[in-house]
Amino acid sequence: MMRRLWSIGTAAILAIPLALTAPAVSAAAPPDISLTNVKAHLTQLQSIATANGGNRAHGRPGYLASANYVKNLLDGAGFTTTLQSFSYNGATGYNVIADWPGGDPDDILMVGAHLDSVTAGPGINDNGSGSAAVLETALEVSRQSLAPSKHLRFAWWGAEELGLRGSQYYVNNLPSTERSKIKGYLNFDMVGSPNPGYFIYDGDNSDGVGSGPGPAGSAQLEATLAAYFSSIGVPTRGTDFDGRSDYGPFISAGIPAGGTFTGAEGIKSSAQASLWGGTAGAAFDSCYHRSCDTTSNINDTALNRNADAIAYAVWTIATATPPVTVYSDTFETATGWTVNPAGTDTATLGQWERGDPEATTSSGAKQLGTTVSGTNDLVTGRLAGAAAGDHDVDGGTTTVQSPPITLPSGGPLKLGFSWYLAHGSNSSSADYLRVKVVGSTTTQVFQQLGAAANRNGAWAAAEADVSSYAGQTVRILVEAADASTASLVEAGIDDVKITR
Repeated sequence: MMRRLWSIGTAAILAIPLALTAPAVSAAAPPDISLTNVKAHLTQLQSIATANGGNRAHGRPGYLASANYVKNLLDGAGFTTTLQSFSYNGATGYNVIADWPGGDPDDILMVGAHLDSVTAGPGINDNGSGSAAVLETALEVSRQSLAPSKHLRFAWWGAEELGLRGSQYYVNNLPSTERSKIKGYLNFDMVGSPNPGYFIYDGDNSDGVGSGPGPAGSAQLEATLAAYFSSIGVPTRGTDFDGRSDYGPFISAGIPAGGTFTGAEGIKSSAQASLWGGTAGAAFDSCYHRSCDTTSNINDTALNRNADAIAYAVWTIATATPPVTVYSDTFETATGWTVNPAGTDTATLGQWERGDPEATTSSGAKQLGTTVSGTNDLVTGRLAGAAAGDHDVDGGTTTVQSPPITLPSGGPLKLGFSWYLAHGSNSSSADYLRVKVVGSTTTQVFQQLGAAANRNGAWAAAEADVSSYAGQTVRILVEAADASTASLVEAGIDDVKITR
């Protein structure tokens, strides 16, 4: 993992919201990845480092030997592989790209890990662990002759430790049409830390701090990985997309991303030690970027769980039947949403409207001037005004309701949408953004409450199961409230979709 000046902060210990649900169960049962096989790959990477000056760093012979080790195994397993070369710091680096035959070529799931170490050591946890776990998952795809509905592509990146150079080169040199075919990227960097935590990248921004959510679709990747750990009774916590690993270039290109992480140089807190065991007050990996990052610097339980999580995600996502869209609205045209449908709204300003929003700031972004797609969204008072609070929600509630939506009978139904709620530090839990489904009964499927802390606007994604409304005609009701004294409240909704 590339070194940065920060480590895991408060955001890393907050839970994933219950509003998210995992994708439909896959057609093929995910396998149990052999820990013995994964550790055999680590032994080989250690031997390569030992024979080549003690490391597997960019531009050093140990790195190319590592890349050839991975490529040769994949060649023998029936993958179409490429050793993609690039230059950095006067040295040649390599990415190993491996495509599994079949699947929809316009719907690619990509899984990756960086293969290089720092010059100080062999890099067995960082990141032989992720590389070996991804490699063994790919080889299991071959052993089982998996026939996924999505096209599967695996990658091992070079020069990550020098600033994500290999993954950046790969993404930058893909034509835009090829980038658009990658519908998700899963990244696994340091998945066997000796004093481990169980972190999942916070795709939906449920933490509400840091870098914000990943591109639309990242929440679903997070939910899939969370579902695996939940199934084995292991609690997880979110970790921010802080730019320390190879998801960075994919997120910058608008590609949904996710993955797991067991901790680097950050210190495990007492609360985290109570949650996961291990040693409070010690680093998750005390050998991070040091010569002692050898095969003895691995927690077998963490490595085994994360390898199985990788396989679970690959099998679940890649073999699932693609959902059918029942209803969608990007708000680019008027489709019959009604403001104040019950005639009970009390807000005097900032009522919901469809339009091209103008950006406002007050101690950070409040109303977002950008939408998730296109030009328009649903927004609470789209104008900016001379001051940030000129067109925010004032004095109570504002509601907007969709036109009637007839849902099919049978099959699981999911409601998804993008959202943000922004407020100042003078807010409270009396302020909120809520989404309800109105049919024969009314169900609140989403809620974000205010708090006495500044919250900046950042688009996030949410999903809810609405299968109980199958066969009914329903409406979607969106509510926002400024019910705290003199608080600044802004909210937005975009890209509403119901799928089966």
